[in-house]
Amino acid sequence: MAIVERLDKITNGRRTLGIRNPATLEDLGEIEVATEADVRAAVERARAAQPAWESIGVVERAKYMWKLRDQLVARQDDIVDMVTKESGKTRIEALMMEVFACCDFITYWSKHAPKMLADRRGRVHLLRPLKYLKLVYRAHGVVGIITPWNGPIALALNPTVQALLAGNAVVLKPSEVTPFSSQILKEMLDAAGLPENVFQVIIGDGETGAALLDAGIDKVSFTGSVNTGRKIGEACGRNLIPFTLELGGKDPAIICSDANLERAANGATFNAFFNTGQVCMSVERVYVMDDIADEFIAKVVENTKALRQGDSGEFDVGSICMERQIDIIDRHVEDARAKGATIHTGGRRNPDLKGLFYEPTVLSGVTHDMLIAREETFGPVMPIMRVNSEEEAIERANDTDYGLTASVWTKDLKKGESMARRINAGSVAINDASITYGILEAQFGGVKNSGVGRINGTDALKAYCYEQPIIIDRFGRDTEPNWYPFTAKDYSGMQKALKFLYKTPIGRWMA
Repeated sequence: MAIVERLDKITNGRRTLGIRNPATLEDLGEIEVATEADVRAAVERARAAQPAWESIGVVERAKYMWKLRDQLVARQDDIVDMVTKESGKTRIEALMMEVFACCDFITYWSKHAPKMLADRRGRVHLLRPLKYLKLVYRAHGVVGIITPWNGPIALALNPTVQALLAGNAVVLKPSEVTPFSSQILKEMLDAAGLPENVFQVIIGDGETGAALLDAGIDKVSFTGSVNTGRKIGEACGRNLIPFTLELGGKDPAIICSDANLERAANGATFNAFFNTGQVCMSVERVYVMDDIADEFIAKVVENTKALRQGDSGEFDVGSICMERQIDIIDRHVEDARAKGATIHTGGRRNPDLKGLFYEPTVLSGVTHDMLIAREETFGPVMPIMRVNSEEEAIERANDTDYGLTASVWTKDLKKGESMARRINAGSVAINDASITYGILEAQFGGVKNSGVGRINGTDALKAYCYEQPIIIDRFGRDTEPNWYPFTAKDYSGMQKALKFLYKTPIGRWMA
């Protein structure tokens, strides 16, 4: 069984892959893998189209994004149908992630882009009477965006809209697991009237992505695994181009003794199993105070047993998107079982469903020598660990190679904030989890193995630009005091200036 299958045929001189629905295993179609020549041609077309796109200005560029939003609303059923077929997620998850959130992305960035990217005056501290400074934001040029399968529209659209608003052309390489959703995105941008070749999609696997990195692009935005992120970072270093890497997480939730247990249990359940746990911000470790652990575990197990898993009709939890991932989940759970963890519910592939289904699983008695506490599982599994103090919980939460998001659950908000400041993560939520990516005012990204750079926040659009200082002489005099010829008088004058500026009170104030 394989969701992406290498087919023994060449089509138009390209390798061919077959794509299946991970929930039903039905054939969805075939894709031709873009060659290195295809990729270079796409980048060259983007390079030719980009200057005219940048020249129209951010206000005009935003008008195309508003039309894209209209397309999303109009084609929401098409999007949900395709995303559920490719990924096996529920229809409401597809609507929430791939349509509703995307409309919000477009609205926020298009509304704020003119102000965020506006020219601004800068101060020239020493030459203020003679010069003035203007700072302008110039697009990098051609941005390569490489995206994963767990959010095939949302995780492609958000960086794409940012890059386009900043004046770049975009070449998108989606996951080969979910290639058809990105083609819908291309259709919608075409219908919005986007100029030809400003946005292109290249379909293929890892070889296609590697070709994109060496095709002459000017920046890379990547969302995916740590191993692939390292390779991308190496390639970008070799090519001297900037990059943003949003990688994996092993996100902890700390449940304090004074937490609202009903909310904490409901929140942990939702944030562990939403999108079948295939979210980089998913709750993957729970540290609960020992005095409330029994009650918390009982509530979580009750919640989990009530979840409906399926591939049609109304259900809460869908399938795993790819076979390689379900193998990882199996390995982590079996390792925990062998090392003494208690499995309260789940713990196996769902025998009643045809596709790649793993039952929502709750484990306790988990320790840090288990794979499920150390490695990213990316599946519907909640490992729970008892701790004796908040200090111990923070120490264990930080005992990881990852650092994407975290959460603290307590009624004492001041204490929660104090604890959050001690957790080594890109962001921390109090009495909630997995929400940072949707709060566009907040920077999203990780520390340690969870990535490099930030995706959202006030400077997100500027990350797709370089800041160009323009220094303007006020008076246009024939010469400057420090220009040729050099004389003894010039030397003496500079010494006097040094003494005045850095030895006298008024000089220090002026400097």
